[in-house]
Amino acid sequence: MRINRIGFVLLCALLRFVPLFGQDTLAVKGQLNDTLVLNNATVTARSQEQQLREGAYAVSAVNIRLQAATLQSLTQAIDRSSGIRIREEGGVGSDFDLSINGLSGNAIRYFLDGMPLDAKGTGITLSNLPVNLIERVEIYKGVIPASFGSDALGGAVNIITNRQRRNYLDFSYGLGSFHTHKADFSAQYSGKKTGLVFRPVLSASYSKNDYLMRDVKVRNADRTAFIVTDLPRFHDAYLSLFGQLEAGVTDRSWADEFFVSASVSKVDKEIQTGATQGHVIGMAERNTKSLNVSARYAKKRFLTDDLDFNAMVSQTWDHVQTIDTTYRLYYWDGSYIDGSYSEIRRRGKTLRNYHRPMTLVRGNFDYRLAEGHSLTFNYMLNRTGNRQDDAWDTDYVPTDDALTKHVASLSYNQLLFAGRMDNAFFIKDYVNHLEVGQSEIPSTTGAGKVEPVSTKNYLGYGVGSRYEVFAPLAVKASYEHSVRLPVSREVLGNGSTVYPNLALTPEISDNFNLGLFGTWDLGDGHVISYEANGFVRLVDNYIQATVSETEGMMQYINVAAVHVKGMDGEIRYDWAGRLHLAANASYDDSRDSRKYTQSGDLSVTYNNRTPNRPWSYANAEVSYTFHNVGLRDSRLRLMADYQWVHWFYLTWEAFGSASSKSRVPTQHITNASLLYSWQSGRYNVSLECTNLFDALAFDNYMLQKPGRAFFLKFRLFL
Repeated sequence: MRINRIGFVLLCALLRFVPLFGQDTLAVKGQLNDTLVLNNATVTARSQEQQLREGAYAVSAVNIRLQAATLQSLTQAIDRSSGIRIREEGGVGSDFDLSINGLSGNAIRYFLDGMPLDAKGTGITLSNLPVNLIERVEIYKGVIPASFGSDALGGAVNIITNRQRRNYLDFSYGLGSFHTHKADFSAQYSGKKTGLVFRPVLSASYSKNDYLMRDVKVRNADRTAFIVTDLPRFHDAYLSLFGQLEAGVTDRSWADEFFVSASVSKVDKEIQTGATQGHVIGMAERNTKSLNVSARYAKKRFLTDDLDFNAMVSQTWDHVQTIDTTYRLYYWDGSYIDGSYSEIRRRGKTLRNYHRPMTLVRGNFDYRLAEGHSLTFNYMLNRTGNRQDDAWDTDYVPTDDALTKHVASLSYNQLLFAGRMDNAFFIKDYVNHLEVGQSEIPSTTGAGKVEPVSTKNYLGYGVGSRYEVFAPLAVKASYEHSVRLPVSREVLGNGSTVYPNLALTPEISDNFNLGLFGTWDLGDGHVISYEANGFVRLVDNYIQATVSETEGMMQYINVAAVHVKGMDGEIRYDWAGRLHLAANASYDDSRDSRKYTQSGDLSVTYNNRTPNRPWSYANAEVSYTFHNVGLRDSRLRLMADYQWVHWFYLTWEAFGSASSKSRVPTQHITNASLLYSWQSGRYNVSLECTNLFDALAFDNYMLQKPGRAFFLKFRLFL
């Protein structure tokens, strides 16, 4: 006891003269029986999102936790990010196109916890993945880490799920305009003694998508002429079902994590239009069923103290059926006339089955060479099959195609100057193996121009660097010579609206990024952060979607060269976690750099902007959170956001006269929402209004988007 008292006296004497951490002072007043007074101390730490932004790569990070209590999909949640533009082709469940710094479509790769999202099945996308599962979304611009083992060209979207260790139950149900309903359930049970973890997930979405179509053409009452009127969509219902069970162990001597999972999904989609709005469809459907089983393993200090290892293996059985068995020509009022060709392909009737089994294998070794220095090796195998048959067309010859990709990468990472400098150097090897069995419409698909079996190899490399000058100012730069291998949809078609192009070649690009960023802590809870980025993309063999307006069909083709350059920037302000303001703007200049055609003539589209792509857009949002409103431990969050998109040409600007050129008009969209939660977030109710002012909005290929809509959601989190 005497020793403890002496130690206490010495400690008090020391704290009287030495400030704690040079800031907060623990004052000792008088004798030992006097009161010890500890002044308030504020401890701040960088969030995971902020740490990502401050890394060597150009990356945006979006916290999704607040979105879990709303009916917003992932596409809506990330569409307001700097340099990001998402164009949806309609309402709930519609196809969409995501653009990162001017490059879009399949140039962007999607991952779920580092594994390709495709593994969950063709029908699972950002638009219907359960938001309740997700913690944050990482968006890499142009240059992506070699650890993904991917062949992305324009960037990557990595969805990080919630991996908290505590037990929980999360249930939500929402409903809204256009007969929209959505229910999600997820839970986790973790045994403290056994280390066993179980995570069930169930999700269901439905929408009739019967929003009003404005200024559409229909026949008049006596069917002698056409008139322009407003009518609701009539054949665009969407149903998505998803279930998953994950089980495993954590914190074992032989594994930090080992999980096996199984998931099933079903997506039924009525098809309302072809690739253009003038092509109305009234009977055709596309239905998808998928089954996936997978396993993942992670262990730090694997074999040696300096080696970390993680691996994943996944097998997916994916079945897509396209029903196109009606010879009809529909109008927007639901009436039709009998025709001599089918609705989608404008040919004979088909009931086409696409079986696309996918095998994924990934392994990652991370070896620490010394303090702040590490070497990482990553390997990814992706094999996608494409077996086709037709239950209606007896003349169709079944086919069996396969597209296999091997991507191996090696990267060296270093931290210098006490962490103020972060460097990454990497090299990638890409192997593309194609097996072709189909021969339908060779003049269109190029079936007669390719070898039945071919293997090609490509090399990529890059570097990323970040240096912190001082706290409010840091600079980063990155470069990658990247290769983007065509995906199965581009090469093999989608069975409904996309023709195959078996002669498609990979995109090759030199990508450059240069950016500034920083954070000012002004005190009293006031924090300002900013980032500004410039980029250049020099793309050869650019893969672009083209549309035949007469058929309403799409096909991907190579364009000799497209150069993209531009910039984006964002500024954010936060006060005490209550008031949040943010604004960003993006500009990209994407042009056809092919000066001469194959015949040697000057190309009429030389130096034209790439068509059907927005090139200037901006976002702004404001939110304010009130605490303890009504019920105890409650929060009321009010939010509004605004999006502006400059008009852009639908086709090449060199085609047609100035007065007749098709343009997608300028967009002005405003959304508003409120979220009320009580008992520390256990109960949540949200009310949202999208397209608040009911603006007429168009998007990809000038397809009309929904007008004003209201949504209500209740969420229970225990």
